Amino acid sequence: MRTLTIIISLMCMALSVSAAKADRRVAFVVGNGAYKNVAQLPNPPIDAKAMASTLRNVGFEVIEGSNLTRDQMTEKLLDFGRKAQGSDVAVFYYAGHGIAVGGSNYLLPVDADIKSEMDVKLGAAINIDLTLDQTMGDAKVKLVFLDACRDNPFAAKIKSNSATRSVNVQSGLAEMKSGEGTLIAFATGPGQTALDGQEGNNSPFTRALIDNITKPGIEIQQAMTSVRAQVNEETHKGQLPWGHTNLIGAVYLNPAQQTQQVANAAPTASSRTPAAAASSSSDGVELEYWRSVKETNKPEELNAYLSAYPNGQFKALALARLAAIQNGPSTTTRNLNAGVDPATFTDDASQLTEDQIGLDKGQRRDVQRRLNGLGFDTKVTGAFNDETRTVLKRWQAARSYPSTGFLNKLQHKALLSEIVASAPTASDDSAKPARRAPAQAQSAPAPAPRHSGGGDAGAAFMGGVVGGMMGGMFRR
Repeated sequence: MRTLTIIISLMCMALSVSAAKADRRVAFVVGNGAYKNVAQLPNPPIDAKAMASTLRNVGFEVIEGSNLTRDQMTEKLLDFGRKAQGSDVAVFYYAGHGIAVGGSNYLLPVDADIKSEMDVKLGAAINIDLTLDQTMGDAKVKLVFLDACRDNPFAAKIKSNSATRSVNVQSGLAEMKSGEGTLIAFATGPGQTALDGQEGNNSPFTRALIDNITKPGIEIQQAMTSVRAQVNEETHKGQLPWGHTNLIGAVYLNPAQQTQQVANAAPTASSRTPAAAASSSSDGVELEYWRSVKETNKPEELNAYLSAYPNGQFKALALARLAAIQNGPSTTTRNLNAGVDPATFTDDASQLTEDQIGLDKGQRRDVQRRLNGLGFDTKVTGAFNDETRTVLKRWQAARSYPSTGFLNKLQHKALLSEIVASAPTASDDSAKPARRAPAQAQSAPAPAPRHSGGGDAGAAFMGGVVGGMMGGMFRR
């Protein structure tokens, strides 16, 4: 019986290897960064080069390009469309500027000069839905990776030149649904903006793709779960990739390890099957992914978990959390938002709106202290670096404000109105370590006062310490 099992396993391995070699794999990989009419992006060409190399290493024929004009992109897409016809796996990867107008997504060639919605729809930009349908429509498996969820560089022009002024122009990209046999992955959630990373390096999303999607024996949906967890951790929960999948069956970009596992699949009394081993390793990934989204207020992030793990161990908790969000904000959120100007929930913030507040270094420290006091830890330096921007995004998302990492006057006012119940933390670079109060005195702190202006959040801390010390004296 054991001999028969080994023979069957070896046959499966041989069939799998020959099938992998016979697969016809084609990829379109483009990174646009040298824009002529808007701010340039230094990293997309670097991202595209790295992705092209990664895919070639697992047998893809790659149609590659960087900093392409509208005509050059069209030429590359026509070539890709011809070669992708009837392919087993077709991959579409794009890094660069992308925009969402009227609920549709568009890619921007480097020579794009968009002044109105009409320019977008008449060909200055490339419609993603139409492009994918025309180039990959009959491929058996279609994988789409869009690292294009950045701020719309033409948003102001399009809005100002709209006849009705009601044109829908949003940050990031709009939600897309995948057809049969398709996986679509965005660098971040619909309507959100993604980080480009440090100049000269890969973006967090592309780096995670390169690290995970071609690992030997890793199924693509499992790989994308690892991608989400890696980006979420690297950006300190400031960015969570989003996707939609309608794949039928398992897809491996590098099945080498999988076939080796099949060859060794004859179990003994003391061994686990490959399926059990894979299940054990994936449990940790699922747990990490659940931890990254369990406190979110964004339905799309919970839906992404449910899509990745339709029968996951946290399915019931995810559904309960989703129902709570859909039924309206919690009591805590309603209390935090009580009295806040309604425009705070809709008005975007940017570097410009933050500059208009005119925060000096002391006021920036105050913002950082308040964030710490509200449980959003960041260093108190008086400078809004990448860490503070990420923490601001988390605070904004928790309050259902537009999550940009920048402040406007309304958001700043709302932050000042929140009760800050703790002191500057040890991360405050300007403060010396405070002497620890006696344990007995600490047991009776005075309640922190409500701050409605730009006062120092340290007052809340000192009030608590002094109150505790007084309480201790009276008890004696």
